[in-house]
Amino acid sequence: MVTALRRFKYTRRMQWLWLVPGIFLSLSVLADEAAEARRRWETSPHGPMLERILPPTFEASQLPEPRSRGAQLTLRYCVQCHNLANPAMHHAGKWPGVVERMVLRMQGRGNLGALMEEMMAGVKAPSEEETGAIVAYLRKHAQTPLDPKRYPEVNRPSGEAFRLACNQCHALPDPKRHTAAEWRVVVARMRENMEWMNRVVGSKPTPGEPQLRLEEINAFLAKHARK
Repeated sequence: MVTALRRFKYTRRMQWLWLVPGIFLSLSVLADEAAEARRRWETSPHGPMLERILPPTFEASQLPEPRSRGAQLTLRYCVQCHNLANPAMHHAGKWPGVVERMVLRMQGRGNLGALMEEMMAGVKAPSEEETGAIVAYLRKHAQTPLDPKRYPEVNRPSGEAFRLACNQCHALPDPKRHTAAEWRVVVARMRENMEWMNRVVGSKPTPGEPQLRLEEINAFLAKHARK
């Protein structure tokens, strides 16, 4: 019995040793592909437009389950045309339509006609099966929208700063998604994104214009955050 158990443990250990190089090789290949894709669109005559599609504040290391097939496919295909998308930028119900539209564009069949075909030269589109895996991954790690019935304070003055700021870009996130400390990091990153996208951030207060009130946003999130 002891011998059999030792043999089992040895076999599992050897399987892991064989698996590890494959994992790192796969990640290395994906990193090379992503770098090549980035060089292609950065040097494209359409590069400035492609660069403005998404902010450059989300890195591959921040992808949830980064070694999963869904994460690797997302990294392989999505950075061909723009900066990496955070799965939490949309709620689960929105991702299928977004991915479908992106795949059409990667195939050169988007809404810009011949210009789209020119922009997508050299871009590879995922297969139907790969598209399904990407959608499943993005839906799994998508934003969980806030339920106003569960958080009625969101429609009160104390929730106004959070509501007005976050509604500019996506569905209001459920505060239980993060702890209070994690929310401060997320809010700081969102401020960078909003500055990059020329959204209201309150850097130059203008009478009558909504301002980004960070402390009020963080206070609301901290009150309802995951403990």
